[in-house]
Amino acid sequence: MSKLERIGVYPGTFDPITNGHINIIGRAAKTVDKLVVGVAINAGKGPLFSLEERAEMVSDEIQNMGISDRVSVRPFDSLLVHFAADHDASFIIRGLRAVSDFEYEYQMVGMNSRLKPDIETIFLMASENHQFIASRLVKEIAALGGDISTFVSSQVADRVTERYQKALSARR
Repeated sequence: MSKLERIGVYPGTFDPITNGHINIIGRAAKTVDKLVVGVAINAGKGPLFSLEERAEMVSDEIQNMGISDRVSVRPFDSLLVHFAADHDASFIIRGLRAVSDFEYEYQMVGMNSRLKPDIETIFLMASENHQFIASRLVKEIAALGGDISTFVSSQVADRVTERYQKALSARR
């Protein structure tokens, strides 16, 4: 009898990918046989990086973690449950930092379970040293010239800083 492969999807905008995201990816990869990191288009958030750039940064981080044999990166612009179903996923994995995250995610679970009742949502609490990290805050700190090196990898910090320096130069 063959074992059914447990496939999970960890979706996000990842603009940029933070150490908190990396922590959740590493932990999620331990809970499933295969993890698909879905990089969402989410133009409503006004991303700093294009979809392709964000997917590339996520792929680079996964490569650096040494788990690319079990973790893949795929951009998407559809309903999350459709994306998960397209990848034969049984689980959607979401990271939680605070109670406010839970309130939003709780609503999403209700909607997603109505659309695809066979896909479960698993919540992973952010590690205590990552609970405060948010991509939005990382971008704000970088835009104002602050040091983001403790919130993102050095490669991501370089890309974010470079992007803001180019924007600043263009305004001059």
